[in-house]
Amino acid sequence: MTDTELRIRIAPSLATISAADWDACAGAGAVQVSDEDDLSPHLSTRRYADNPFVSHGFLSALEQANCVGGRTGWQPRHLIAESADGSLLGCAPCYVKTHSQGEYVFDQGWAEAFERAGGDYYPKLQVAVPFTPVTGPRLLARPGPLANQVRGALADSLAEITTASELSSAHVTFLTEAEWTALGKRGFLQRTDRQFHWQNAGYQTFEDFLGCLASRKRKAIRRERKEALAPGIEVHWLTGSDLTEDIWDAFFAFYMDTGSRKWGRPYLTRAFFSIIGATMGDRILLMMAKRAGRWIAGAINFLGADTIYGRNWGAVEHHPFLHFELCYYQAIDYAIAHKLKRVEAGAQGEHKLARGYMPHTTYSAHFIANPGLRRAVADYLERERAYVQAAGEELAAAAPFRKDLLEQD
Repeated sequence: MTDTELRIRIAPSLATISAADWDACAGAGAVQVSDEDDLSPHLSTRRYADNPFVSHGFLSALEQANCVGGRTGWQPRHLIAESADGSLLGCAPCYVKTHSQGEYVFDQGWAEAFERAGGDYYPKLQVAVPFTPVTGPRLLARPGPLANQVRGALADSLAEITTASELSSAHVTFLTEAEWTALGKRGFLQRTDRQFHWQNAGYQTFEDFLGCLASRKRKAIRRERKEALAPGIEVHWLTGSDLTEDIWDAFFAFYMDTGSRKWGRPYLTRAFFSIIGATMGDRILLMMAKRAGRWIAGAINFLGADTIYGRNWGAVEHHPFLHFELCYYQAIDYAIAHKLKRVEAGAQGEHKLARGYMPHTTYSAHFIANPGLRRAVADYLERERAYVQAAGEELAAAAPFRKDLLEQD
């Protein structure tokens, strides 16, 4: 098929883009894609709209609630691919950044080195879901015969815009492995990192899962769960119409308490939670802990077709192992009960390994305009990828599962 004329433009807000059109590109319908499409996921009928973070609802809530835009250092500049008649064929959530906060792929060292050499690292382009270290598609295309061409045009436009606008770089973070591979072929530098995910091996109960662990690990988890709830704490699963403003007030207090200590300034505003509760509440699951009639802690999760995504947690009372209970064990309970395939519990955290969460590779791709900086970063990334691979293999060897089951695998 010959290439169709495409126009790439920049949209300063999702308010100007039809939610239906955006979500059609994000995968609102089941799509089977071919291995031959460099910039498509592997052969699959999975609907990427079931990754809630690339949906129009989630991304536009960030804009409406002033989590991005203004003085946040995240200026929306979304890439839009249109046909000659103006039909939206593809898009990418894109931002001009004046810092490297809220990304979870750390390039501050690159910025410092470039600025010491007399360069300006900021502003830069960032294709990402702000504040959300969750793997998902980033170059979104409406299903059909033009999908691969559209993804390629979006990828090429990132490099062109970076150069033409005299920006230092363009970064695509937490993209799919297929996109990472394809961008590498287009000259983007390739980076890897590691998260810890729990995989459902067809367990019927939490005890089935524990039965697959080594005895010492199994006993430790049972003890942690018992001690977490020992002070008379009850855990409630809340979703949909359960997400009242009172509930959001309580959760936001938890979020602010923990976020202020971890980051200095939490990224999400109170309005953001009200908006997503109203627009996508059926895809949100709060694990809320109550003691003596008072909400004391909570963890927010987002639901995909086959995955529960753990995002933020907080507490106003601190009890041993309550964090593990709400963020890890309750998520496993929910995944088993609802026959979900995996739990993704956020960035970093080698302590998750002992709790059944195994190392999983994450990907990012980087276009660096300056040749000298590009060479230095490329050399660094080659060594870093080798380290990430070796560390992942070492961690996998320390899996908490019974050795006889590992040998069977």
